[in-house]
Amino acid sequence: MAEPVQIDARGMRCPRPIIELAKARRNARPGDRILITADDLAFESDVKAWCDTTANRLVEIRTQGETTVAVVEII
Repeated sequence: MAEPVQIDARGMRCPRPIIELAKARRNARPGDRILITADDLAFESDVKAWCDTTANRLVEIRTQGETTVAVVEII
């Protein structure tokens, strides 16, 4: 499996982290993974909603202090 595309969205406020995720998805193929790191308070709920809406799979989500890391698999 290829290394995930990594997005550092720290310092970006809603909705910018999700916009960056959507932009990365445009260049991805099914099975690709995107790892996105954000410190926006709404990011966790936003990324979950984005995955539900777009039918992509949230593989992992973890919070470390004020930073949330999500791994999304493109379907």
